[in-house]
Amino acid sequence: MPRTVARVIVDALSELDVRQVFGVVGDALNPLTDAIRTTEGVEWVGCRHEEAAAFAASAQSQLTGTLGVCMGTVGPGSVHLLNGLYDAAKSHAPVLAIAGQVPLAELGSDYFQEVDNDALFSDVAVFRATITSPDQLPQMLETAVRHALGRKGVAVLTVPGDLGDRELTDDRPARFSLNAPVSRPDAPAVRRAAELLDRSGRITLLVGEGARAAREDVLALADRLAAPMVLTLKAKAGFEGDGNPFQVGQTGLIGNPAAAAALQDADTLLLLGTDFPYRDWYPEGRTVIQVDTEATHIGRRVPVDVGLVGDTGATVRDLLDNLGAAPADSGDRSHLDKARDRFAQWRTGQTRLADPSHDKGVVGRIRSALDNRAHGIRPEALAASVDRIAADDAVFTSDTGMATVWLSRFVEMRGDRRLIGSYNLGSMANAMPQALGAQCLDRERQVVAFCGDGGLSMLLGDLMTLKTYDLPVKLVVFDNRRLGMVKLEQEQSGLPEFGTVLDNPDFAAVAEAMGITGIRVTDPDQVESAVRRAFRTPGPVLLDVLTNPDEIAVPAKPTVEQGWGFAVAKMKEVVRSHGERD
Repeated sequence: MPRTVARVIVDALSELDVRQVFGVVGDALNPLTDAIRTTEGVEWVGCRHEEAAAFAASAQSQLTGTLGVCMGTVGPGSVHLLNGLYDAAKSHAPVLAIAGQVPLAELGSDYFQEVDNDALFSDVAVFRATITSPDQLPQMLETAVRHALGRKGVAVLTVPGDLGDRELTDDRPARFSLNAPVSRPDAPAVRRAAELLDRSGRITLLVGEGARAAREDVLALADRLAAPMVLTLKAKAGFEGDGNPFQVGQTGLIGNPAAAAALQDADTLLLLGTDFPYRDWYPEGRTVIQVDTEATHIGRRVPVDVGLVGDTGATVRDLLDNLGAAPADSGDRSHLDKARDRFAQWRTGQTRLADPSHDKGVVGRIRSALDNRAHGIRPEALAASVDRIAADDAVFTSDTGMATVWLSRFVEMRGDRRLIGSYNLGSMANAMPQALGAQCLDRERQVVAFCGDGGLSMLLGDLMTLKTYDLPVKLVVFDNRRLGMVKLEQEQSGLPEFGTVLDNPDFAAVAEAMGITGIRVTDPDQVESAVRRAFRTPGPVLLDVLTNPDEIAVPAKPTVEQGWGFAVAKMKEVVRSHGERD
């Protein structure tokens, strides 16, 4: 019996081992959701907002390396997918979005809810097409999937409302050829890079997520070169922990002085699997070698002396084969030792900040009088407590902003921990829906979302999705009643904070009203016990912790201008009445 368009699509998703499809039902999607209803092994997860659906699908793709799928119905439903799809595109996550459309005969007539999907998704998608005949399937679907997986991006397939139920006249099973090739750079380029490394006195590695699959090879190279290893945020998962004696944390605004110094002190920088975008954090006048799978990424951020286009693992192994005597043999490991000592000193200082009793000491009382007069909970203490208690295979997500800063500095991605965030697009409101997608993959694995209060409230409705599907996500809310990163940006520029104050509800009470366990913490001495309670409570839990809104995250290389701007801003804020609102 010939299959319908909807059946062909859903059967293909099942063949591709897609386990969940996220979206909001209705209109043109009805034939597709009905096909999902009758397909064993494929679950429809009905979200409250299509943006959350796209974030959830992207999270699944990033964690598995396979296809994530979301759906949005005609007009506004598809428009709502955009932000989550942009996040997937910027994260190089293969996602297939099925978008509804008005009936074929109404296309171009400005029909109710009609939107030109091909134009709408033109910037975000590596492939986009509208099905105009059932006989375009399954080939058009195969093309969309190959584009998403092969180019690691978003593919959008638009299905008009009168096509989902129509049958194919020439049906056949969908066929997908999905083997990814392993590429390596030309031998002369590898030899040139090895020669430069052999001649370099001090080498620092900047390692990104693209090197995660080559961890052991990268560690061997760091040992051979006696090179400290600076990590991007996305490389935390895979390169942190006691098994890596070379890493010195992150650079950039959320980084630390040891990592910044390791880059600055180097003669040669070796970039492995990263397109770290912040040009101000690259030192000038250094020899630079870059390894990336994308030729267009070579030299995009910093001038490069040798670019090696290829798989990180294969390229690193080729470099190891071409290098001469290692500094380990000559005994010169001073650059590495100095960087590691600096990193250890910085971490010791951070540990003191994270101690719940910090504000009770002499130094803590003085600091607290300046930046924590209301005795709010230090966010460092909350993040450190979560780090101690969370499982070594937990999946973490974090909202863009200060929640990511505290996770970056105080949560170690040891063991099999994974980390997902909007670290390329920088969207708000990503942590909770990404955690939703991650938890759907494995209901038994611990999933922890570091939520900002601004981010959580933006897509608050999908808390109900966690409840509906009994997803045991643990939501840790850094409730500082602020858009914290914006506040910091304003103050570093010499401006008093304005428009950043949030009139928050009791988020724990809101969660309870939705049928989710809510825990509210206002006492620093109760943080540890509250985190333990949240993690041992079955089902979804929202932990609402009132943190200090004036906590400062000092950049790795604070400038005089930043310090002066912050001082001026604080003086402006002090002269305002304490009870004055924005």
